[in-house]
Order: sequence, then C-alpha cells, then structure tokens
Amino acid sequence: MAFFDIPGWTVSTSPVAESSQTKVSKKRKRPPNDSDKLQSAEINLDKLVRKLKWKDGTDTRSPGGSEKKKVSRKAEMKREKKSKVQMVDSETKKKTISRPMPLKAVDRTSVSSERPAKRQKMKPVVIEASSTSSLSTTKNADGGSSTGLTALQKGMKQSLDGARFRIINESLYKTDSKEAHQMIRNNTKLFEDYHTGFRHQVQAWPTNPVEHYISAFKQYPLKTVIADLGCGDAALARSLLPLGMIVLSFDLMSDGKYVVEADTCGNIPLPGSEAPEDENSHGEGHIVDVVVCALSLMGTNWPNCLREAWRILKVDGELKIAEVASRFTDVEEFQALVGSIGFRLKLKDDSNSHFTLFEFKKVSRKGKSEGEWAKVLSRASILKPCEYKRR
Repeated sequence: MAFFDIPGWTVSTSPVAESSQTKVSKKRKRPPNDSDKLQSAEINLDKLVRKLKWKDGTDTRSPGGSEKKKVSRKAEMKREKKSKVQMVDSETKKKTISRPMPLKAVDRTSVSSERPAKRQKMKPVVIEASSTSSLSTTKNADGGSSTGLTALQKGMKQSLDGARFRIINESLYKTDSKEAHQMIRNNTKLFEDYHTGFRHQVQAWPTNPVEHYISAFKQYPLKTVIADLGCGDAALARSLLPLGMIVLSFDLMSDGKYVVEADTCGNIPLPGSEAPEDENSHGEGHIVDVVVCALSLMGTNWPNCLREAWRILKVDGELKIAEVASRFTDVEEFQALVGSIGFRLKLKDDSNSHFTLFEFKKVSRKGKSEGEWAKVLSRASILKPCEYKRR
C-alpha cells in the first residue's frame, strides 16, 4: 500500500529518472549588473531634460548634443533694457498728460513802472544769556578775557602762555640788546606775550623783588628820582607815583603812559656824561638818585646797562640789582665786574632761594677807552642766560 493513499489518485511506485533538461546547475549565478541599467537611465534622462530646455529656449544647445553659438551677456542685457523701456512707454501713454493753465490777461495800466524793492536781509537774532547760563566771561590776571572756558581749558591756555613766555625770554637773554629792540619793534605782540607770561610766573614765586623795592622806597624822601631800567609793566611807577615820588620807567616798548621806549644797554634818554679818560671823575649833568635793575640784566651786552646806570646817576647814587640766583657762575667775580664799571658794594642779600639782591654805590673812576670797554663786555658770560628744559 502506498504511503499516501488518496482516492482517485494513483502514484507509480518505481523511481522517476532525472532528465538532463530539468537538472539544475549547482554553480552560483552572477547577479545582473545594475550599474549598466542605471547609466543608461541617466543618459536617457539627460537627453530628455536637454530636449525640454531647448524647446523653452533656456539651453542653446541642440537636443542631439551639438552646441550653437552662445549669446553674449551684453546682448541679453540690451534686450532686457529695451523690453523695460517699451513697458514704461506703454504705461506712460496710458496716462493723461496735464497741460499748463492758460495765462491770465494782464492789465498794463495797473502795472507800476518802478522796480520792485529788494528783499531785506534778515538780521541775526541775538539771544541774551541768562544769569544761570553756564557760559561766563571772566577777566584774566593780564587783563584779557576768557569766554566760556572750562577749568581744564584755562589751565591749558596758561600752559601755552607760559611756554611762549619761556621761548621769548630765552631769546632775549641770548641776543644783543639792539637785535632784541628791533625784534620787538617788528612784532609788538611779542612784548605783550612776554609780560603776560611773566605775570603768570611771578604768581609762583615765594617773593617778588619788585614788591621788595616798593616797600623799601616808601621810606625814601618824596623828591627821590628813581630810574627803573627794564621796567616791564612799570609796577614801581604805578605804586610809587601816587605817593608823590618820581619814577622814570624804560623798556624796549612804550605803553603810552608810564614806560618810555629805550634800549637800556645803548643810550638812555636822560642827562649825564662819562668821565674823561685822563682823570678821575663822577661825570656831569646827572639827575637820578637811584637806578633799579630788577631781573633786567638781559642780552649778551648787559654790562653796557650798568655803564649807562653810572652815567645817569648822581654822585653817591645807588644801584640796586636783583638777579636770579642760578645765573651766577661766580658771585665775587660779578661783584668785581660791577666794581670795574665804577661802583662799590654796600649790601648783598642771598637769603632768598630764588634771587640775590645787591646794593652798590656810585664812585668816581677814570674814563675808559673803547678797547677797555670791549674787555669789560667780554666778561658778560659771568651771568648765564636763563634756559628752560625742553618738554
């Protein structure tokens, strides 16, 4: 009996032989090459896209692959610009053009023959600052004005004034008095700037030699004649003249009131004479009782200023000198030089840290030749010029 017996089905019991046609090969088959199919699909897709672009005009190459001549960018821009202009023209044509209004008839009889008046210019409106305004006008120590300057700006202005003063001051020390006189004549602003800076510098001094002399001269007789050589702004005269004293002030430029213009190392416009060369003499014609040189021995020929002082002083007249202490190379040699001009030392005060005060008395002497005066002048280097550190 068969293993599976199903009614209506019969199965042969003998084994069936395998045919050569139905025999399956045990050798592994190579999978189909998909890359070839993918490559062919991409080629077909590229052809299709190129064909569509060629129809739209976005691609100038033919669908078969042959390239046409490229259109230049300049030509395309011209076409675009032309199309835009055409569009604008078409739009402007649609709009209605407004025409000017017709002119009204003018009545010639009512028109005046006179020319129309010129239009007046508007005057600027001046706004007065109130009392609470932050801008104020203040007077400086030198009499100038400083409008709306802050504390920092005022400090900077004073620093600039001080620097300008130092430059002018050093120039005056290192030049001949004649050159300095000519320099001031050519530019009077230099003289003003110099004394503006000098007043600022005086404020920093512990004492002022001029104030010392003012208090000392108040004890002198009222008829005393004082010659202030290199007086600056004539502080002596301004203080002593109201007291009835006589003060003659000389400097390189006149202020039109107190100061007489003169080269104090040249020829001071006052009477007096030199001593003859062959005899001892005090000279003649002098009217001055006291000569003051307060920080005024400037220039490379400063000994000539003392020569002029001897000429204008009376017999036994006084010479008062105040000088910066740092200028002296040798104080005793300085005293000897002054003595050779015709003075005898009476008093020296070096107690002040900034200045040294001298008091000399005029004595008789023999007249000197120009060669002898040249030797005296050659010793001017005893006093060093005031120099300032470059900042």
